[in-house]
This record gives sequence, C-alpha cells and structure tokens, in this order.
Amino acid sequence: MSNKKIATVQFGADGPLVGVQGLGCMGMSEFYGETDEAAALATLETALEAGVTLFDTADVYGEGANETFIGPFVRANRDRITLATKYAIVRKSDDAHFRGIRNDRAYIREAVEASLRRLGVDFIDLYYMHRRDPSVPIEEAVGAMAELIEEGKVKHLGLSEVTGGELRAAHAVHPIAALQSEWSLFSRDVELSAIPAAKELGVGLVPYSPLGRGFLTGAFADAAKELSDSDFRKFQPRFTGDNAKANAALLEPVHKIAAVRGATAAQVALAWVQQRAEVHGLAVVPIPGTRKSSRLLENVGATRLTLDQDELALLEPIAGQVAGDRYPDMSSTSAARE
Repeated sequence: MSNKKIATVQFGADGPLVGVQGLGCMGMSEFYGETDEAAALATLETALEAGVTLFDTADVYGEGANETFIGPFVRANRDRITLATKYAIVRKSDDAHFRGIRNDRAYIREAVEASLRRLGVDFIDLYYMHRRDPSVPIEEAVGAMAELIEEGKVKHLGLSEVTGGELRAAHAVHPIAALQSEWSLFSRDVELSAIPAAKELGVGLVPYSPLGRGFLTGAFADAAKELSDSDFRKFQPRFTGDNAKANAALLEPVHKIAAVRGATAAQVALAWVQQRAEVHGLAVVPIPGTRKSSRLLENVGATRLTLDQDELALLEPIAGQVAGDRYPDMSSTSAARE
C-alpha cells in the first residue's frame, strides 16, 4: 500500500475538513472484548500518520472510559485532529442492560461538561446527539446544543440516527455539519429519507459500522459460537443462528471481487461505502473501528479502491436479503420512525 495520506473532504460549506475515512474508537474501551491499550494507542498514532483526522468517541463508551483513554492522544495532537463525541444515551451502574435517552437542556449541559473534563480539552469539534428522544422537540434540543457553540465549548453540531424530516427540522434551528448513521452493504435504512435530506442541506454523512461490525470482513461467521461473552455482537440478531448462516452466504460476491482485485473483503465493503459519496453527491466519511494498526492500514487502503459498475451491480442486492434487525431493540433508530 502507498504511504500517501488519504484525501480530505469538507462537511458542508462551513463544516470541518477531515480525512475521507475516520476512526471509530468505541471498541478500544468496550463492547468488542478485551483491549490491549498499548496496541490501541499505537493504532491512534498510525491513523493520524495515514491522514485520518476524524476520531469518534462518545460518553457512553465504557461509561466515559473511552473519552478518558483517547484524551491524552487528542491533547498531544490537538491542531491535527477533529474530535467527535456524543451525548444522549444514559446507563445505570447497577443495570448493565439499561439504556435510556435524554435530550433535555439540563442533561445536554451536564453531559458536555463531563465530556470536556474527561477529554481534557477546551472544546469539542463535532458534538452529536447520539440518539433522539421523541418526547423532546428536536428544535429544543438543537437549540440547547447551539448555545454550546456560542459559549465556545463546541465547534460544530451533529446528529445520529435521525430521519430526513428530523434532520431538516434540526437544521432550521442551527446548521448541522454531519449525520452519523449505520450504513454498509448490510444496512441501508439511511437511504430512505436521511440521505436525500443531507444532500439537500449540505450535511456530511458519517457511516458507523461500515463493516457490519466485522461480519462483512469474514472475521467471524456465528457470534454465539466464536466471540467472547464480553462481545455485544453475541446478542445482535444478524450474527447468530440461522440469521448468521443466511447472512454469511450473502458475502460470496464480496469475496469474489476481493479475490479478483487482490484486495480484502474489508476493503471491498469499505470501498462500496466510500463510493456512496459519488453515488449520492455528498461528503461521506465512514468510521470503521479497529484496535490494530495493521487493520487500520488495511482500512485506509480502501480509499484508493474504486469499484466498477459491474462490481457495484453484484453488491447492490445484498442489503435487501439480510436476515435479522440491526439491534434487538430498534426503537431508538431512525428506521423505527420512518
């Protein structure tokens, strides 16, 4: 692979300029089994040297531990990094399965102060509403977020898992720089209404889980049998039992293209996501997560792979054949509100 740094793209007219691929840091602290922190830190450094500048975390990852972990790296490279974090998902220390959602003004202010403290920075480049609470008008929540910009605590605003209508309503209150939603060969719900709205408004797309949480790479075939008890993929409908077996069969064209191109399945899947920018006419910056420098370099290699029309045609039907929902409970996703 070439040592040349990846290209850059801007979110909207006034949003941040970032590398065309970012890094999701969630797995460095939780959800995907045990982490070697030294290897994870080396991966952060490798990413930056490769031209990755958008580093994505959230207050819910490790209940703040992920922000604390990446904080020193961010501070050491502050002028080279676009730091993204999120608020809204609430957990309980005495109930590992509890997930609540808060979008009220008091909680937003409490959450941003806590994130700034853990990260050890004066401002956050891109601050997302992680999930939408329908009981709070989105205009009210975004208005509270906009106050953080006026106070210098946040530079740009983002939303995650919202519909096109919700994005338009939010953008009318304050410009939204980026929309983060799941988008991959296995998950294309975002194309229903959010993508057209984002294109219309000039909002950038930040696809999370662009590798289908590793399933698209062939790293595992049945989460229940192959992954550790601390890995949350064991509890996701797509990755176990009959669903996993059916979905693994859908990967045949991915592996076929990879073999012909001398690429990996991960690179083919990521190249498909990266090319959504051309297909839909908007900025697209996927944030695959990894804890290994070797995987990071493999992932950024996908930014230099362009699939032809025949290859894209082979991949097109996959999403419509996927068995199982993205989450056991889809109620907090945009798909539930379409």
